[in-house]
Amino acid sequence: MYSVNNISVHFSGNYLFEDVSFLVNPRDRIGLVGRNGTGKTTLLRIINREFEPESGEVVIPAGKKVGYLPQEIDTFSHLTVLNEAMSAFDETLKLKGIIDGTIDAIGLMQEFHSDKYMHLVDQLNRAKERFEVIGGYTVEARTEKVLLGLGFKPADFNRPMSEMSGGWQMRVKLARILLAQPDLLLLDEPTNHLDIESIQWLEDFLASYPGAVILVSHDRALLDNVTSRTIEISLGRIIDFKANYSEFVVMREQLRERQMETWSNQQRQIAQIERFIERFRYKNTKSRQVQSRIRMIEKMDRVEVDETDQSAIHFSFPPAPRSGKLVFEAKDLSKHFGDLEVLRNLNFAVTRNDAIAFVGRNGEGKTTLSRIIVGELDHEGSATLGHQVSIGYYAQNQSDLLDPEKTVFQTIDDIAVGETRPKIRGILGSFLFSGDTIYKKVKVLSGGEKSRLAIATLLLRPVNLLVLDEPSNHLDMYSKDILKNALIHYDGTLIIVSHDRDFLQGLTNKVFEFSNKGIRQYIGDIYDYLENRKLSSLKELEMEPKRPPQNEARPVSDQKLKYEEKKKLEKEQRKITSQIHQTEERIHHLEQEISKADRYLSDPVMYSSELAAPDFYDRYASLKAKLDEEVSLWDELHRELDKWKEEHR
Repeated sequence: MYSVNNISVHFSGNYLFEDVSFLVNPRDRIGLVGRNGTGKTTLLRIINREFEPESGEVVIPAGKKVGYLPQEIDTFSHLTVLNEAMSAFDETLKLKGIIDGTIDAIGLMQEFHSDKYMHLVDQLNRAKERFEVIGGYTVEARTEKVLLGLGFKPADFNRPMSEMSGGWQMRVKLARILLAQPDLLLLDEPTNHLDIESIQWLEDFLASYPGAVILVSHDRALLDNVTSRTIEISLGRIIDFKANYSEFVVMREQLRERQMETWSNQQRQIAQIERFIERFRYKNTKSRQVQSRIRMIEKMDRVEVDETDQSAIHFSFPPAPRSGKLVFEAKDLSKHFGDLEVLRNLNFAVTRNDAIAFVGRNGEGKTTLSRIIVGELDHEGSATLGHQVSIGYYAQNQSDLLDPEKTVFQTIDDIAVGETRPKIRGILGSFLFSGDTIYKKVKVLSGGEKSRLAIATLLLRPVNLLVLDEPSNHLDMYSKDILKNALIHYDGTLIIVSHDRDFLQGLTNKVFEFSNKGIRQYIGDIYDYLENRKLSSLKELEMEPKRPPQNEARPVSDQKLKYEEKKKLEKEQRKITSQIHQTEERIHHLEQEISKADRYLSDPVMYSSELAAPDFYDRYASLKAKLDEEVSLWDELHRELDKWKEEHR
């Protein structure tokens, strides 16, 4: 058991957290959550003995190993990918060296009955025995299995680490930590550099991991699938529930409601007692009762309601200028980087109001195609933008492209033009930059703050095509929800690269899967794609067990029944949620049409020709009636969703 006892840390005169204590059991799966800047990374560094708290201690039992994957690494290695990952097996590699050296020494011996010869033979036998016990002969196979799971190809194994990008070096670091199998595994945003398939592999790996895991992540689906306990850092304190994240959110709200109810009851009781005291304070006949009630209030345990951090970004994208129906078209589109072919003969079209998710393994061309669409890369074949298409682009490394020496205010002020300039402070306030924080330099901002600032730049001019490459990286769950809601209500065309399944759910209506230098299109959102993809997986077919004889009943495991039931329930929920989103879109469209008609009515001179149309008032009444129908349907769907959640809690 690992113990965190009364940890306190100050930053800038304020407590980052104060008197934080909790225990970690040997097989715990803990999700460590909280808003950007609440101290999650600091707490992991304290547990890993990289950072000393101002008070308190962390107790790690003797002989227990801790493995820590930070958000960012500085890696410089001359080793190959395979050898770097295999460096996790320190004892195995040392034994391998002893075995090889001893065999060489024995080969040079001529005195086969000498004491030295017998000593070498004994040393070789002991080394081989230990080597076999700790699985030395399977080290390379285990390493390759983990590397393949994290998205590497066999051709990558012998590539030097110096050739790999920072994201791929981070994957090697993750592989090395997983292979070392520490007793306590600390993972800080491990999915920032993983694609969806690698994330699913990591989920399965962690499910059967023999040690304890503390996981910092803003990926709700990962937390729900991996963790069974959630610790939230909020306003310097922690809230600890034995539940995955989605269950935790519900339980936390229920706890606060109970606290509020108890607090209200106590306040009413206190007010009643105080009224009695005030009324009879100066009456001798009531002095004993008055003193009794005074002591009652003094001894009363005051109920406290947990404070919650209510700060959140709030914004919406400017209305999109109207574009032509065809937004982008590719014909025989290919891309090479020297001899490396990334994309080959792509043919597809993006039409107005499409919402498309780009998914697939890293390195398959998602970012490359995004950059071609926005005009940043040359290419072979045809890539044509449609009529009056204006583009807003968020690059995967957008926050790194910000000038570190500029202040938050200067970053926006240098880009804003025209009527947007007076709105700069309002835009920054919407992204939680206010007061003195707007004069902070970019270089001192956290990863989440940089991401928020980069997204804010997209609001400086209206566009009708948003191309977003991993916009939710480094954003906390609250900020991601606000961004997702803004994108759902964005009335232009959307192309988004993301590996966050929960973020993508209900956001897009098409999925482009990138593989083998091409793309394959799926209709629906990310969960429709994943369900379809699993059914069509050739690997699944290859792994399908032989059919039992037809007259023999085939047993179905409880695990499979639970899995199928879970999938069925998730599909039911997605269906209702999707219907709600579609209804919201229709309501939004009807409200725009009614607003336009209202302008006609308020200025009959300017729009007299429109009002002269004989069916104008009929159409106006029809729009109002349709809006009432859609609002009723929206309300009914929400009641249905609430009822569904209540039934399946």
